[in-house]
Amino acid sequence: MIPVRCVTCGKVISPAWEAFKRRREAGEDPKEILDDLGLKRYCCRRMLLTHKETVDDVNPYQ
Repeated sequence: MIPVRCVTCGKVISPAWEAFKRRREAGEDPKEILDDLGLKRYCCRRMLLTHKETVDDVNPYQ
């Protein structure tokens, strides 16, 4: 689960996660995706670039 806000600056970033994930899986350049989504600050960009989905690992009995 992506955090709702950037932990450094507090900007809301969760709405950008699904679009970022879909476009990255399609093979687009992450830099171009983040620029298109309007994420200019490096702290917000870091939140999306380094996020790893762990929900399935934590709760395997869904």
